Amino acid sequence: MRLFALADLHLGVAVDKPMDIFGPVWERHAERIDANWRRVVQPDDWVLVPGDISWAMKLEDALPDLRFIDALPGRKLLLKGNHDFWWGSRAKVEAVLPPSLRLLQHDAADLGEGLGVVGTRGWTPPEAPRSTPEDRKIYERELLRLQLSLKAAAGRFERVIAMIHYPPVYAGLGETGFVPLLREAGVTACVYGHLHGPDHRYAVRGERNGIRYYFVAADAVEFTPVEIGIGDR
Repeated sequence: MRLFALADLHLGVAVDKPMDIFGPVWERHAERIDANWRRVVQPDDWVLVPGDISWAMKLEDALPDLRFIDALPGRKLLLKGNHDFWWGSRAKVEAVLPPSLRLLQHDAADLGEGLGVVGTRGWTPPEAPRSTPEDRKIYERELLRLQLSLKAAAGRFERVIAMIHYPPVYAGLGETGFVPLLREAGVTACVYGHLHGPDHRYAVRGERNGIRYYFVAADAVEFTPVEIGIGDR
């Protein structure tokens, strides 16, 4: 088993929202995801998908996008992003979820071989420019959700990896409140996305204070799943 991650697929099979309005880097991006994913991922691998999966507003409109992902090789673990408005109650989503897909929501996922995954969506930190009181409320709620996920993982795995949609640490801004929780729980790696275009400059990659960060927003990694190291215990 190998582990990969790719965030911000921004699929829209059933909705009219072409991504190339955000620049030529997004031209034919779904086709490129399909080709690159099939080139690197094998059926026994896992792929973490940390948010912004579909532009759909309703679950029925997201189903073609979920089927698109299901048709790709490997087993997939999905996390909700800030644009995943189609993702309502867990029970309703799981009732129609294609077979190779699983959800991570307020819990911990067992990928086998002693590997567990925790996470939550995250949010804009209070220290960020233009952060509002409402942002603070959502941010604090997301901290509690990460604590629930970490609690669900406690004592169950040899190694724990986190996936968060928003960056848990920003270049020039520093760590958010999510990082101390991850570090205290012994999380060794964290995958995230959310930043696009010029905002890529805020991404942190590589090891920092005991956690290795993988920035896997699709437009930052040429729409190709990134392999996550799981050999070190």
